[in-house]
Amino acid sequence: MTANFKTKACPPFKNEALYLYFTTMLGKKQFDTVIIGAGAAGLMCAAGVGQRGRRVLLLDHAPGPGKKILISGGGHCNFTNRSVAPTHFISQNPHFCKSALSRFGSADFIKLVEKYNIPYQEKKHGQLFCKRSARDILHLLLEECRKGDVEVKNTCAVDEISHDEKREMSFTLKTNLGVFKSKSLVIATGGLSFPKIGGTDFGYRVAKQFGLNIQPTQPALVALALDARNLQMIKGLSGISANVSVSCKGTHFLESMLFTHKGLSGPAILQISNYWHPGDEITINFLPDIHLSGLIVKWQKTRPKTTLKNLIAERLTKRLAEKWLALSAENKAVNQYSQKEIEAISDRFHLWQFIPSGTSGYRLAEVTLGGVDTNELSSKTFETKRVPGLYFIGEVVDVTGWLGGYNFQWAWSSGYCAGLYA
Repeated sequence: MTANFKTKACPPFKNEALYLYFTTMLGKKQFDTVIIGAGAAGLMCAAGVGQRGRRVLLLDHAPGPGKKILISGGGHCNFTNRSVAPTHFISQNPHFCKSALSRFGSADFIKLVEKYNIPYQEKKHGQLFCKRSARDILHLLLEECRKGDVEVKNTCAVDEISHDEKREMSFTLKTNLGVFKSKSLVIATGGLSFPKIGGTDFGYRVAKQFGLNIQPTQPALVALALDARNLQMIKGLSGISANVSVSCKGTHFLESMLFTHKGLSGPAILQISNYWHPGDEITINFLPDIHLSGLIVKWQKTRPKTTLKNLIAERLTKRLAEKWLALSAENKAVNQYSQKEIEAISDRFHLWQFIPSGTSGYRLAEVTLGGVDTNELSSKTFETKRVPGLYFIGEVVDVTGWLGGYNFQWAWSSGYCAGLYA
């Protein structure tokens, strides 16, 4: 077991490394609650359950807790958003998230952050980030777990889970660190995204073992790939960004987009990827704040001798303006274009329609879309309806948030609510 971080002393342990070491080496074998997954949701839940006075064991296969927390937001953790509403989440049941979000919202987590005197800053669209480091959020969660005497075991591989509802200790877990028994079991193992830091299908396999339905999964908040024809269209634009409106099946976002060697990325693309499925068409408007055809007509009167490329470059980068104009017309003085040419040019900039060839995959996806069917769970407690004492929280559940702190808020909200009952 390893732990490479320090925090304020909390007797009898001088730092988190000692805390994690002693809870691993001197731990018990029977618990009221076992939680698998020491990420955002699991840590939040463990703290809540422990502070209710229950015996809690928190297991994780990684060598240390909260890896996704530590790398998020460029190491500054976009831990929530000022404005969180059910409309910011995607699920087969859009109403499922309402209960948890109403009982523990962004304001509640902000109070917890302020309680620990963690400095934070607000960026665009209400996104809140740690000023110093994402490690501050992990320290907060571990401190809350210590207050609940949560026992933590890292580098723990769960090999087998069995259930006997006739026994008080109805769940039995066989692991590389021994056999553990508990009255209830919480699965907070996340999804398939970021396999390099531990993303696996463990939670889905547990759900299947207990007969639960799973909504199809796919990478989300992820870059989109283009086929050879469209890659040829954007050749030479890699590294260029533009503020665009991107839409798919009636949903649209106004954000920054980035051209890459393999396709498209940036906040606008990550957002729309939550709504895209293979075969769906994407529409991009490079000039969402103006009507280009009307503006060209105006330019023909006010700036007739200026080339159209230079005029459009005042709204976009010169390279993008030149490349996109060349796809539908030659570059010439603006007064030399016919109305038919103007309409074609306008459509090219306002209505680029294409079907992505795929995504960058789970390796680069920030979250996983889909997961354990919400119809299998109580929206109040997150306990499964089929198996008493079994809970699923966080990313493993079929609730996926937008970019901007919403997925962490879902982890806090679902973890908090399950922590009241598990």
